[in-house]
Formats: sequence, structure tokens, C-alpha cells
Amino acid sequence: MTDTTATTAGVSHVHTVTAATDDAMRTLGRDLAALARPGDLLILSGPLGAGKTTFTQGLGEGLGVRGAVTSPTFIISRIHPSLAEGPALVHVDAYRLGGPEEIDDIDLDMTLPDSVTVVEWGEGVAEGLADDRLEIHIERHPDDTRTVHLRPVGARWADIELPGTAAGHG
Repeated sequence: MTDTTATTAGVSHVHTVTAATDDAMRTLGRDLAALARPGDLLILSGPLGAGKTTFTQGLGEGLGVRGAVTSPTFIISRIHPSLAEGPALVHVDAYRLGGPEEIDDIDLDMTLPDSVTVVEWGEGVAEGLADDRLEIHIERHPDDTRTVHLRPVGARWADIELPGTAAGHG
């Protein structure tokens, strides 16, 4: 199920998607991979166990990148090169970072133009990396379903039809 709500300047719509299972979260990631292009920034937020890495695994599958996508909590950032001549996936975990100044220290500005960059725990930390971004907030419910809020910011995402119906199945 997808609910689209109009919002304010620079933000096209907030799409709300229900993901019933881990597979549905991966499907949502794969569906977004089909829309992704080099330079895209996705900022993920939500509590521990919400499905941020699960979503990113689907995104990595959809992008056709090398290596298992796992949480980069202790190494902060991991680059997964493309096996399909597409963009690499740069997977960042900002949980241990103290703020926006520390995200600057990992030089994402060097990889951002040529990669799809995902920053887990990025809310309040990574917004300064790009004017155009997709902010993804995940809520996990007691029955293990998730409500995923996709908030496009900037001209890049303004006219993109975001996926959602496939993630609601399963």
C-alpha cells in the first residue's frame, strides 16, 4: 500500500510503503536500484533492527554490486564495486559518528558523484552531502512489519515515481 502526501518546497511527496517481511524490504531496495544513478544519496533512519541494512542488501542486489552487503558499523564505510558496469554502492553507517563534521572526514565527496551512496543512521548527519537526496525513514512494528516513509528532496527526485506496491506484498 502506498500513500502519497504533498509537502513543502524542495520535497515532492512523502510516500508511505508497508513492507510486511524482510523480503519485502529487499524488494523495495531492488526496486529503488532500478531508479538509482551515480550521484544519488539515500539517507536511512529508524531504530535498531528496523531493516536499514536489509533494504541496502536489496539495493546492492539491484545494482549488481560485488560482495555481501553487511552493516559497516565498525568500519564506518564500505565500497561495493559494480559487477554490471553500473555505479558502485557506497554503504556508510553513521551510528558511531558524532555529527556532520565527522562525516566530512570520510571523504564521501570523493565517491558521491560516481556512486550510489547509502548512509544508515544518517538523519541529522548526512543531509549536507547533497541538495538532492532520498530520505528513508523506517518504522518497525511489534508484528515485524515496517512502515517505510520515502521523502524525496530536490529536483533529482521531484518527478520520480517511487516504488511501493511490490514492497507491500509478501
